[in-house]
Amino acid sequence: MCVHEEKICPRCSNKFECKLGSITECQCYGISLTAEEHAFIESRYDDCLCRNCLVELKNRYVAFKEKLFLK
Repeated sequence: MCVHEEKICPRCSNKFECKLGSITECQCYGISLTAEEHAFIESRYDDCLCRNCLVELKNRYVAFKEKLFLK
């Protein structure tokens, strides 16, 4: 049986459906995170985030790393 759970994003408070039991149908499927990006997000949040927040945090981390690299 597939496990689907309605969750509230701890970052933006939007509701979304987590489909852990059917990961290829989950809203986060296809978002590739490096180990550093994953650690960055995981250090700030204890639960799943909505797709929009995942993408935004990934982009912020990339911008942060680029800014450090350019210094």
